[in-house]
Amino acid sequence: MGIYINKGNSDFRDIVAHEYVDKTSLIPRINAMLNSESRYSCVTRCRRFGKSMAAKMLCAYYDKSCDSREMFRGLKAERDETFGTYLNKYYVISLDMTDFTTKFRGDREIVKRIQNRIIKEVLDVFPHINKQEDDDLMDILYRISESTGERFFMIIDEWDAILREMGSDEYITTSYVDLLRRLFKGSGSNKVFSGVYLTGILPIKKYNTESALNNFREYTMIRPGKMSEVLGFTHEEVEMLCRKHGMDMNEMESWYDGYRIGKASRMFNPYSVMRAINEEEFGSYWTTTGAYDSVITYIQMNYEGLKDDIIRMLAGEHVNVDTTEFRNDMRVVRSKNDVLTVLIHLGYLAYDGDTQECYIPNKEVADEMNNAIKATTWEPLVKTIQNSKALLAATISGNEQAVARGIDQAHDEHTSILSYNDENSLACVLSVAYIWARNEYIIHREYATGKGYADLVMIPRRNVSKPALVIELKFNHSADTAIDQIKRKEYSSKISEYTGDILLVGINYDKETKQHTCKIINFRK
Repeated sequence: MGIYINKGNSDFRDIVAHEYVDKTSLIPRINAMLNSESRYSCVTRCRRFGKSMAAKMLCAYYDKSCDSREMFRGLKAERDETFGTYLNKYYVISLDMTDFTTKFRGDREIVKRIQNRIIKEVLDVFPHINKQEDDDLMDILYRISESTGERFFMIIDEWDAILREMGSDEYITTSYVDLLRRLFKGSGSNKVFSGVYLTGILPIKKYNTESALNNFREYTMIRPGKMSEVLGFTHEEVEMLCRKHGMDMNEMESWYDGYRIGKASRMFNPYSVMRAINEEEFGSYWTTTGAYDSVITYIQMNYEGLKDDIIRMLAGEHVNVDTTEFRNDMRVVRSKNDVLTVLIHLGYLAYDGDTQECYIPNKEVADEMNNAIKATTWEPLVKTIQNSKALLAATISGNEQAVARGIDQAHDEHTSILSYNDENSLACVLSVAYIWARNEYIIHREYATGKGYADLVMIPRRNVSKPALVIELKFNHSADTAIDQIKRKEYSSKISEYTGDILLVGINYDKETKQHTCKIINFRK
């Protein structure tokens, strides 16, 4: 068993031996592209989204040095008509680039070392191939294909690790991109490779308007195409896991749901879901990594409107983003749109392609974003959060005057937000005013009811001993009118599963005086 070639199926065997959510539907999609102009695939997702598991699965399926038929028994891929055609039919070269960046960090000859190691192992498998003095990896592979008729399947997991971790050295990045071009864009590439599968966080870097490897089909967080559900957990898969393990699906949704990846409108972070199940406890399982450090840098960039957008998204709002400008290089960030786009690729924001908007998908990510903000010197947001904590306390205690003053203050401090969406601006300010509440409540904006919509419905998270809140915002009427509307539309019936107290909060904004008034009553079922 090799390190880079003929690795076998032991890695995937360890995965399926435990609780495995069947993601083998990726295999028929790759099979359909083998030996065609579409044979080169690059599938990128944020960290902890199942990329490495998919790479190990493909290695086990294609690697001809092993027999994996029993391993796939009963899984989705087995039911596809192409399953037996390509099962264990190729010499597979499988690399995890983070192995090299860890071992050779700071070594300017890292690309040469990578080639030499692979060449040595390939020649051990094909000892009859003569290596000439100036041969590179592609020369060796081409000579093998010429003499044996064999084609290779190549997998590079975390393909962009060198660019992300060592990208400040132009010599290293140029050497690496040249290697990839030599392998996959040369005149002999199609003769050597039946298929190539890259996975990473960032799409392939753009030079001017074109990617460095424009023969690759790219499937990203922003444009996932037919790969939308092959990485990450779907809503149905998580429901199955919750039923099996007795976990609260509502809490699972609140913590880990919210990624919209193409046609898959409800995708979960699989690592976090499995950790929550294994630990029998919900929480943030993202760890502080280089990506986390980058977030701190990005959100402090002084691009016009960026900080307002961050505040809006922390309050549960969506903001517009143009993702087409980004060069797919974390070091080349030139605008607010670039910042938001890189945060989408890193998984700190989700993306809705239909509306071209981004947003914070769930509580886990919101917590990490808040942690990143705490590590900055961004005093206005710190002040916003402090004021929001005081506003929530005043609401729960029934202090109507303090609530009105708090919302007045939020309105005055965030007038820049109003320019984004005039007809929705004051409701947006209301969301910002209660930004802290997301730490303790599941918040529904414009919560659908049998007879209309409330502006905010806030349901306490599990183990939070606070009342539910139903908040209605009116314009040029009265706070009493807002309360009457809540009662008339029977908003509170929609949170009937909640057994604690429910506060009805009516807020009115007078456009002439630019002042808010508030009415709070305790609703008894």
